[in-house]
Amino acid sequence: MELQELSRLAYDLRKDVVDMIVAGNGGHIGGDMSVMEILVTLYFKQMNISPENENDPDRDLFVMSKGHSVEAYYAVLAKKGFMEIEEVKKQFSQFGSKYIGHPNNKLPGIEMNSGSLGHGLPVCVGMALASRMDKRENRVYTVMGDGELAEGSVWEAVMAGHQYHLDNLCAVVDRNRLQISGNTEEIMGHDDLHERFRSFGWHVIDVADGNSIEQLCAALDEARRTKGCPTVLIANTIKGKGSAVMENKASWHHHVPSQEEYEQMIKDFMERKEALAV
Repeated sequence: MELQELSRLAYDLRKDVVDMIVAGNGGHIGGDMSVMEILVTLYFKQMNISPENENDPDRDLFVMSKGHSVEAYYAVLAKKGFMEIEEVKKQFSQFGSKYIGHPNNKLPGIEMNSGSLGHGLPVCVGMALASRMDKRENRVYTVMGDGELAEGSVWEAVMAGHQYHLDNLCAVVDRNRLQISGNTEEIMGHDDLHERFRSFGWHVIDVADGNSIEQLCAALDEARRTKGCPTVLIANTIKGKGSAVMENKASWHHHVPSQEEYEQMIKDFMERKEALAV
C-alpha cells in the first residue's frame, strides 16, 4: 500500500477499535489511538510477517509490550488476515472469549501474552539473541508505552541489548506523555529520553510526529540500516489521536464512549480520513 492509503487505513481501523470497545464495554482507547500508525507501519511496510509465513522460523518477530492497547493490535492483525474483524467485534471481552483484553498467544499472529508491563523488551532481547545464534536474518520489534518505562526490567533489557550488540532489535516507544494516572513527567519523569537511551549505547531516532506513517517509515528504514547496536524510536504521538473528544486527555486511557461521543468520533475519523485524500 502507498503511504497515503495506509494513513487512511489507520482511520478505518480506529473505527474498528471503537466498535470493539463499545461492544465489549471496556478497553484502553486512548493508547489504541496513539499507537495505530506505529502498528500499521510495522505490519504493512516493515515486517516480514503474514498468515502464510507465521510458522516460518525466518519471519520477523513482534511483541506488543504495551498489551493493554490490544484493540488496535487486533484491528491490525485482522486487516493483515490473521483473524476476522467481525468475529473480534462480536466476541471481544465476552465471557469465555479468546479475544481477551490483552494479547493472547493462543490466537494466530501473536507471539506472546503481554500486559504485565516491562516484559516485552526483555523477551525481545532473548528473541534477537536467539536469532543471531541461529544465524537467522530476521528482525525483532517491540512497542512499549512511555509509562511502561518506569519498570526496572526495561532498563535491564536495554543494557543487555547493548551488551550483545543486537542490531536486529528495534524498540518503539509510544511517547504520548499520558498514562492512566496522568502526565508521565509528573508521575515518573523521563527527562531527556533520547539522551537516556543513547547513554545506554542504543541508536536513538526521534520521530517528531509519531502518527505520521511517512516519518515512521523513514525512521524504521534507518533502524534497519544501523549496525552494531539496537535501535529505539521515540515516537511522539497524541493520546486519543483521531478525535478532539479524546485527544490529549488522560481520562480516556480507559473509557467507554457514550452514544453521542461514539457518533462524534466516527464523524471525526471519517473527516480526517477524507482530508488525507486531498
